[in-house]
Parts: sequence; C-alpha cells; structure tokens
Amino acid sequence: MKKTVLIALLGLVVLSTACKSEFEKIRSSGDVNQIYSKAQQYYDNEEYQKAQTLFEIVISSYRGKQEAEDIYFKYAYTYYHLQQYILASYYFGNFSNTYATSDYRQEADFMAAYSNYQLSPTYRLDQSYTKKAIEQLQLFVNTYPNSDKVQQCNNLIDAMRIKLELKAFKAAELYFDLREYQAAIRSFENVLTEFPDSKNVEEIRYMIIRSAYLLAENSFREKQFERYSDAADRAQEFLARYEESRYRDDVQKMLDKSREELNNLEDVRYQNESSGVRS
Repeated sequence: MKKTVLIALLGLVVLSTACKSEFEKIRSSGDVNQIYSKAQQYYDNEEYQKAQTLFEIVISSYRGKQEAEDIYFKYAYTYYHLQQYILASYYFGNFSNTYATSDYRQEADFMAAYSNYQLSPTYRLDQSYTKKAIEQLQLFVNTYPNSDKVQQCNNLIDAMRIKLELKAFKAAELYFDLREYQAAIRSFENVLTEFPDSKNVEEIRYMIIRSAYLLAENSFREKQFERYSDAADRAQEFLARYEESRYRDDVQKMLDKSREELNNLEDVRYQNESSGVRS
C-alpha cells in the first residue's frame, strides 16, 4: 500500500515537473507564433499568470499587426483575473486610448472603472479609489448612455456614495463622541450638503440639534444665550418638519430645556441691568 502511494506521489511530481518544463521551454523558445498560440491556450484554460507572462513576451512583436488588439485586451484581463486591480485599470485605460476605434473600447472603459470599484475598501479606510471609481463610472454613463451596463454603473455609484456618506457620518459622530460639538455640527452639516438625498437626513438633523444643545450646555455663560437660541431654533424647525419623528420627544425636551435656560439667562440679564441702574 505504501509503495503504491509513493509511486502515485512520484507520478504527480513528474507530471508537475513536465508541465512546468513545457511552459519554460515555450517561454524561452523565441518562437513568437508558438508563444502567442500557447498564451491563448493558457488564457482559455484560465491559467492567467502563465498567459500574462507569455502575452508580455509577444506584445511588442505584434505591435501594428491585427493580433495586437486582441493580445493587449486579454493581457489587461489577466491582471483583472489575478486581482491586480491597479494594473488592470491602468492597462484597460491604456487599451482604450491606444485602440480608440476598437469594438472592445466600451468594455475596456467599463473594466477600467470596475477595477477601481474592486479596489474600493471598507468605509473606515481611505476612499481615494472609491471616488475615482465613481468618477470613471459616471464618465462611462455619460459617454455610453445606451449601454446595457448603465444600470449596473448607477447601482455601483449609489453603493459607493452610501459608503462615502457613512464615512462622513462616522467622522461627524466621532467629533460628537469626543465632545467637540462645534466640529460635530459643521461635520453633520457637511454631510447634508454633500448628500442631500440621504435616507438618513432626519437622523443627521437630530444629531445637529443634540450637538447644538450640548454645545450650549457646556459653554461659558457669556456664550450660552446665543447657543441656546440656536439650539431652540433648530429644534423648533425639526419638530415642524418631522411631525411623526421617532426623535420627537427627545427634541421636544431639548427645546423646552433651551427655552427654560434662555428665560433664566434673560432674568439674570434683567437683574444685572436693574442693579446697574440702582447703583
């Protein structure tokens, strides 16, 4: 039994070595036609690393020939299939610029953008690739409005904008958690400006009111009147806008408390003014 297993393992090793030797033999053969033919075979068999290596060898030899377009297009795809999305985007974009009249150009433009979409990370990380993908996908939609990929592009753009919105919201929320209420107000307001169609507008406005109220509560007395007034105005506007809001009770409490504090501050101001007159 052990002998049989050993023979089988040796057979696998020999087979593996033979396959590797075949690839190396072709790679170093210098026969452009044979290398190109084998690269196509590897590509069709989804052996993209080997196909990429061989395509790379023959690209320059076929420049200006009919086969060059097909080679370069598949060469770009090998990077995509190997999840090397930065280079995939680069080569698809380069293909589009080089072969401007190609039947593959529309697909290359889409894949250049889609490769950047694949690079879009979780919202916690830098969103440079997300923004780049949005720009490229929007350009694709504008350039090819009748493409069957337009709806897919719009869906991808929406998904990435939600990610950008979440990142912006979490940044504002962090300021709130750190009790940096002025920065929180500005950040939440920026979210509203940048994402006016957000499904979370009500929650964002509520967080602005909480930030404004807590800013007033934690301010020096000389700034409290102005800041409680701002909090009260925001709360009153919210209640008028969202009559059925789940935040209504909390906002009403902040409005009542702000008005109470404003009355107290008015009383103190009046007493101070009266004392000044009597003296």
